Order: sequence, then C-alpha cells, then structure tokens
Amino acid sequence: MWDEAFPSFLIGLREGLEAGLIVSILVATLVRAGQKGRLPQVWTGVAAAVALSLSFGAVLTFTAANLSGHAQEAFGGVLSLIAVGFVTAMVFWMRRSARTLSADLKEKVQASLAMGAGALVLTSFLAVAREGLETSLFLWTNARTAGESTGPLIGAAVGLLLSVGLCWGLYRRALKMNLTRFFTITGAGLIVVAAGVLGYGLRDLQESGLLGGGSTYAFDLSGHLDASSWYATLVQGTLNLTVTMTVLQVVGYIAYLSIVMTLFIEGIRGGKAAPAPAAAEKSASAEKSASAEKSASIEKAAGAEEKAEPVRAGRPRWVLPTALVAVPVVVAGVVIAASDGKQNSTATVSVSEQECGKGFADPQPGQQVFQMHNTGDKVSEVYLVNPGTGAVYGEIEGLAPGTTRALTATIGSGDYAWRCVPTGGKSVTSAAVHVSGGAEVKAVKPVNEDDLKAPLDSYKDYVNKGLATLMTQTQKIQTDVHGGDLAAAKADWLTAHLQYASLGAAYGTFADLDKKIDGRADGFADKADDKDFTGFLRLEYGLWHGQSAADLTPVADELAQNVAKLVHDFPTQDFDPGDLPLRAHEILENTLQFELTGDTDMGSGTNLATAQANLAGTQELLTLLQPLLDERDPQVLVRINAGMKRVGDLVAAAHTADGWTALDKLPADSRRQLNGATGQLLEDLSPIPALLEIRKAA
Repeated sequence: MWDEAFPSFLIGLREGLEAGLIVSILVATLVRAGQKGRLPQVWTGVAAAVALSLSFGAVLTFTAANLSGHAQEAFGGVLSLIAVGFVTAMVFWMRRSARTLSADLKEKVQASLAMGAGALVLTSFLAVAREGLETSLFLWTNARTAGESTGPLIGAAVGLLLSVGLCWGLYRRALKMNLTRFFTITGAGLIVVAAGVLGYGLRDLQESGLLGGGSTYAFDLSGHLDASSWYATLVQGTLNLTVTMTVLQVVGYIAYLSIVMTLFIEGIRGGKAAPAPAAAEKSASAEKSASAEKSASIEKAAGAEEKAEPVRAGRPRWVLPTALVAVPVVVAGVVIAASDGKQNSTATVSVSEQECGKGFADPQPGQQVFQMHNTGDKVSEVYLVNPGTGAVYGEIEGLAPGTTRALTATIGSGDYAWRCVPTGGKSVTSAAVHVSGGAEVKAVKPVNEDDLKAPLDSYKDYVNKGLATLMTQTQKIQTDVHGGDLAAAKADWLTAHLQYASLGAAYGTFADLDKKIDGRADGFADKADDKDFTGFLRLEYGLWHGQSAADLTPVADELAQNVAKLVHDFPTQDFDPGDLPLRAHEILENTLQFELTGDTDMGSGTNLATAQANLAGTQELLTLLQPLLDERDPQVLVRINAGMKRVGDLVAAAHTADGWTALDKLPADSRRQLNGATGQLLEDLSPIPALLEIRKAA
C-alpha cells in the first residue's frame, strides 16, 4: 500500500507544511503584537478553509460517481490536467515567494487589524483555502487512480500530521529546518508525480473518446513484466507508469517532465546568488528596524481599532465563526441534494403485464435513475430497450411483486421502451418514447437461445470427438498398468490428462463424473489414501510416488470405466445454452485457482502442461462464440486474443527439451508474470457472460 500512499504523503506533507507555515506566521505576528485575543479569528478562517476543501472533495466524488462510464473518464481526465496545472503553479509560486512570504503576511495582518474582525478571518481563510483546494484536487486524482485502495488517504493523513508536528516544532523553536532545501526536494518530487498524473489524465481522455490514439501503444511490456509484481506496483503507484502506455501518454510525460523540471532547476540556480556582505548587513539592519516599526504600528492600529469598534449588542461572538465553517458544508450539501433530487425526480415506472412502462414519459438525455415498481403478482424481469432493434440499455432481474428497485441508465437520442417479462406470464413491451438532443449511447444487442444453438451444437460435437479419443487413451493406460509398464503409463497418463483438460471441464460440463475423473484430494480425510479419491490425480499420485502396478490396477480400471460412462452419457446430457459464455471464463478461473497454485500437482510437475491444455479449450470456445461477440463488441476479442497469446507464450516457455518445468521450479519473476497475465486475461474475459446473456424477447 505504500506505493499508492507515497504520492499523497508527499502532497500532504508539502501542502500541509505550506499551510502550517502561513498559519504559524499569522499566529506569531498576532502574539508578538500583543493581540492574542484575535487568535480565534485566525482559527475561524482556518476552519472555514478546511471545511471548504473537504466539501470540494465530496462534490468531486459525488459528481464523478453519478456520471456515465465515458463521462467519468472525461471528468477525471480534465480534473487530472487541472490538478497538474495547480501543483505546477504551486511549486513555482513557493520557490518564488518563500523569501518574502513572512513579510507579506505580516503586512496583511497589519491591514486586517485596522479593518476589523472580518478582515482577519478572511485573511487566514484565503491564505489556507488556496492550499486546501489544491490538496483536495490532487488527492482526489491520486485516490481515483488507486481505485478502492485506502493508501492515498492514509498517505495524505500521515503527511498532514507530520507537517503539523513540524510546524509546531518550528513555531516553538524546538526544531531547526532548512526550508529552502525542503521545498526544493519536495518540489522536484511533486513534478515527477505530476508528470505521472498528466499521463494518467491523458489516458482517461483517450478512453472517454475526447482524444484519439487510445489503441496506439508506445510499448506493451505485459508479456515481459508482471503488472502485479511488487516493483511494477511500486512504479505504478508512485509514478503512474504502467506496463502498457500509449504514445500520447509517453510524449506528454516526457515533455512535461523535461520542460518543467528544467525550468525548476534553472530557477533554483538563478536564485542562488548571495548578496555582498555589506549589503546583506545593511539589509538585515533595515529589516530589523522595519520590523520594530511594524510591531509598533500593529499595536497602535489594534488599540485604535478596539476603541473605535465596541462590541455590538445582539450579535453573539459565535455567529460569524459558525457561519464561516457551516456555509461551505451547506453549499456542498445543497449541490449533492439538488443533483440527487434531479436524478430521482423521474416518475416511478410500473412493471407488470397490465401496466408495463406506465409513468415513463419525456426522459431527458443523460444518466438517469428510474424507480421500477412491480405492480403485478409475478416475479419479473424488466429491460429498457430499443423497440426496433431489441438492444438493451439497462435491466433488472428478479423484481418481486410489490417491490421497487432503482435502474440506472444513460439516455441518448433514439427510441426507448420498457420490456416486462413476468415469470410464467406474457412478455409485454410498452409504447415507445422518442428522445432527441442526446449523444449516441452504446447498447447491448440481445441474445436468445436460438443464437447460442449453433455454437452449443458445435461445442458438443467437439467434446464428443474429444471424449472418443480420451477413452482410447485411458484404455491404453489401463493396458500399461496391467502389463506392469509404469514408465509407459506415465507418458500415456500425461497425454490422456491433457486431452481431458482441453475439453473444458468447467461449470458442470461433465456433471458428477468430472469429480470422479479429475477430482482433487481436497476434502478427503485421508487425502491420497482415501478410497473415494479416484481418477487422473489419484493415478498421478501413485505413478510418481512409487506405488506398484498391483496397487494402481484398480485405479486405472476405475478411470477407464468412468471415462467410458462419460462417453455414453454426454450425448444425452441437458445443457443450458446460457452456460456456454460462462464456461469461457470459468476454465481459466479454475486454471488460476488450481493449476497455477500447484494445488493439483500430485507429483508429475505438469501443472503448466495442463494450463496449456486449458488455454486450448478456452480458445475453442472463443472461436465458436466469435460471431456473436463481433456483433456486440469487436474490441473484446482483440484484447482477449492479445492476452491469450501473452499467457500462451509464458506457459510455452516452461516446456523445454527435457520436459515441463514444475511450477515450484519456475523462476519467481516468471511465475509472477504468468499469474499477472492470467489475472488480466480473466479480466478481459469477464464481459463475455454479460454480452451473451440470454434475454427474453417480447
């Protein structure tokens, strides 16, 4: 988590120390001027600035959460660029203003004392709010890149707490610190972090469609580097550099870093010229004299102000502080409430055979929340569809009678209608409503059982042929064991086991026979010695643990019998066509869970060979489903095919002239790369079940 926390720690420490120094100077000026009674006015301004900053962060979070996917990418990308601009300006401002910051603030305090309480509150508020808003925006962008991780928040909290401690130590003169060097080092660090945020923001804008070149990659190291390894995670978390980056990202990153860092370093060099000794002494003397004069004038102005402004009756002292702290919070609450109310202002839409779509009229373009209420007496599915093409924009399944659930959908230009599908009842489609003025919205083309019939028949034919081959191979193992030729049995075992693994034994493909043919020892009290542990893995254990042919004869016989039973039963098995898209994901999920963990290694060290066979089974399914996927999202298969090649190449590298490398003998880096590539492939495969989910038509 430190990799994600560090950038936020740096911004929290840097901005916290800047704001803390400003507050310390304000407080010190008042204390030295004998105006301790005015300190609550400073703290009021500081509290108001903090409240505004927190409210700003809340509004950003809420706004992003209620946008469509593409709009979220655009929103985040634009704010990332703004954050980079703010941080860049802040770094150069602090480098330029550090020498005169104290004097400038003292002058403002002097003027504020002469003008009244409100002016001092406003001075402290404006001084701290600038830092707070920059911090909120930059932390929001960092937190967004980290997803659900708490690292950025923890890093920021630690940085802010440390900055408070440093400021307290500096104020009490218990700590000496070279602030010029501190701001130089942290400034350079923030420029590097900002370059990464710029690259991330550009990628967001490409994914939103506002910028082109999203598929033009400068490099793709995912086949050589494991994105989940500690070093890749560290680089990505701290610098926002990933294993795959587009040309625009790389150009933006390098250009920003080279230009801004050069200007920053040149500015440091240009500011190092020291004044001559005599001039320095004269300057110090003048500054001391001016300071004394300012202190006297502060006291005089404060005394005059106290005499001129008696306490007004009827205005309690707590009114102004409370108002300044509460106003930003109230404004944020109003924005959120107004936005939320706008979304939920859509009338409740009825779901039933008699009232399907009642209440749906004049929807506005953009993301909306519809309250779907089942007014019928049956559990129902409901879809927001294009009535002409049947394309689906949103759906709810299992809506019980008398219940209401929210359905969020993005409305664009076109025709929309509701399709209500009650269980055991008649499917009904409401009257169409035309919407104009919105952008084109991507929808999912529906799939029905007939669409999946041809792929399912082809898959069953593929499995039937594969099982016929498997039966011959297991009978060969049976012959080897009966003849006492265990060396031949080992070779034939691997051939048969890989054949079985290529048939896609996932998601109940072979019902209960799968456990008997290729079940693991997990759950058996005596593990390998348990009488109920059967099949390929039990035979593997015996062959590679020195058991005799006599001991393994019943195991080989039972395996051959179960395979023969599967060959007989499979053609008559009932298949749910909707399981076919699920199987494309499940096969490799099982591979990652069992094969790549070594959980199924009973001694042969051939987990990676099995993984390769699982890839072959997955590829067969993808080939059968390709026409349906191309009609709905062609880019899905582009990503999947690239991922299949990466994983296939990593697995194939473990097969040498001497045989397969055992998983525990695989180099740590290679194993991390394989796990990372397989995990990414599973992410790429995950949309397939949703894209090819069977939806009932009217």
